[in-house]
Amino acid sequence: MLTLATSSLSFSAPFAATRAPRAHVVLQEEKVGFQDPAAVEKAAAAADKAGEFCYGLPGSIAPFEEFDPFNLLEGKTFEQVRTWREAELAHARVGMLASAGFLVQEKFHPLFNADGGPALEQIPKLPPFMWPIIAVGIGSCEALRISVGWSNPSEPDHVFQKLLPQYVPGDIGFDPLGLKPTDPEEFKIMQTKELQNGRLGMLAAAGFIAQEFATGQTWGSYFGRPDL
Repeated sequence: MLTLATSSLSFSAPFAATRAPRAHVVLQEEKVGFQDPAAVEKAAAAADKAGEFCYGLPGSIAPFEEFDPFNLLEGKTFEQVRTWREAELAHARVGMLASAGFLVQEKFHPLFNADGGPALEQIPKLPPFMWPIIAVGIGSCEALRISVGWSNPSEPDHVFQKLLPQYVPGDIGFDPLGLKPTDPEEFKIMQTKELQNGRLGMLAAAGFIAQEFATGQTWGSYFGRPDL
């Protein structure tokens, strides 16, 4: 269920299918919203030349600006860094859902008659028929993400895990409420906010997992509030 998160950079408003001249169709194939691959690559090269951190991508946030304690960015290309950003967003979204799940799932069971207790112990208690449904659901989400963002491995000179040039990391076209900004600067602000919350979500989820694994209690019971 958490894998459903892997896709608020995924904000991309739906559009109605209309007939358009071929020139417009070609433009749409090469550009997603305001994401111009040539402009993005040029901006990344300029940012790198100017010494900006992480090719100028959003995410360098105070108080830990330019946070790379193991120097993992040394010698990495813009394409590799984009791929890492995609992975970070996927894990950040899972972390946000997971941390919210720990707060809710232990006491609220809208789908199954679970008996409460630590969230870590609830997945094995799911009805057997749920396992293939979960597997198909996760596989479908991942297949969609790959089809939208990754290049075809059968292409000549293909590089493993290469993203499409027009793909914005995390943007798989899911924006049911139309929240994606149309202004590039506002979009960068939203990207930064998602990264801030996503990183916090990953740390929070790790904390919940460690606490339940070590104590065998729900977070509420551990802090003396089993009714939470």
